[in-house]
Amino acid sequence: MGLLETDICGIPLENPFIIASASPSATIDMIEKSFIAGWAGVVTKTVKPDNMHIEDARPRFNVVKDGKNIIGFENFELVSKKNIGYWTNGIKYLKEKYPSKVVITSIMGDSSEESWSQLAIDMEVAGSDALELNFSCPHGMPEMGVGAAVGQNPEIIEKITKWVKGSVSIPVIVKLTPNVTSIEQAADAGIRGGADAFAAINTVESLSGINLETFEPLPSVNGMSTYGGLSGKAVKPIGLRAVSQIARSQEVPIMGIGGISNWSDAMEYMAVGASSVQVCTEVMLKGFDIVKDMITETEKFLDRKGFTSVRQVIGQAIPKLTSHESLVKNAPLIAEVDTVKCIGCGKCVVACNDGGYGAVILVEKKAVISKSECDGCSLCTHVCPTDALELVKIGA
Repeated sequence: MGLLETDICGIPLENPFIIASASPSATIDMIEKSFIAGWAGVVTKTVKPDNMHIEDARPRFNVVKDGKNIIGFENFELVSKKNIGYWTNGIKYLKEKYPSKVVITSIMGDSSEESWSQLAIDMEVAGSDALELNFSCPHGMPEMGVGAAVGQNPEIIEKITKWVKGSVSIPVIVKLTPNVTSIEQAADAGIRGGADAFAAINTVESLSGINLETFEPLPSVNGMSTYGGLSGKAVKPIGLRAVSQIARSQEVPIMGIGGISNWSDAMEYMAVGASSVQVCTEVMLKGFDIVKDMITETEKFLDRKGFTSVRQVIGQAIPKLTSHESLVKNAPLIAEVDTVKCIGCGKCVVACNDGGYGAVILVEKKAVISKSECDGCSLCTHVCPTDALELVKIGA
């Protein structure tokens, strides 16, 4: 078995990196391009019934920046506008030309059993390796009673999952929304419905900005806007939380999604229980070829850790997650200054005085810690631009 080989529901993956259901998987040509670049598989842009009318707004994207860097990406793009015939023919072509690649078809029916079942059957006949049920789109589709409107209702999750499971023999993956009070309850419903795996998360419902000159919410469509779905680096902590919660409560495969921009993000998801990951926003910003570096750097990481398979990463962090009540309180930690690295910028002083415990002062342009005042909260270590501060055990 190769170093990066893993699987989803027993379906072999040459590496854990998959294109998520979104703009980068909107056409057969784009999917083919991703396969050539080195992605192990793809989840198609969500296929809908031909009689479900949708129309996208323009523009439909907005970004959240930290300086020049995009850290959040909002969109209210809807599902695929391609018809069922396009997808059935395209999936057949992809599986014939790229038999080692995995094609997972994302589907979204209307509120009827016939709609979901027929879509599922059509996509299985076309050659899909698995189905992903889109119960999670946070914009547009909930107004039609689907998308997140399904994912926020455990009874409907269970019901539709049963419909699809009763119609096909290939694995059924339930894609969950983070826009719920308890993602564990949603996962429980999926299990009751027969889900073979989960994908988490879809985008986080958001309003990414306001133009203060016009007071128009962004992106502005003729002076108006609506709530969209936030993706990109900013949502990774939410995705990690959701995947870890599912992994701690269920024993089925999970595909991790949300804010993955490099190999280390992917390995973090696997460490909290994902067996593979899906990537979208970073591909939209930098292209399909980012997978080459993800593959190379993951191999280096596994070699450094002495692992013989990427599967060994799965779940490594789960035993180290516990309740706040169970955490050790008042651990004997204190901040310590590396005077060689310290440049006397004073950022730690401001942070500690205005947001901490007033334990840091500058003496001759070097940070000095008051041992009696320091509470070991770690705030100073995060604001220091030169990594001159670290927490150490008292007396060490």
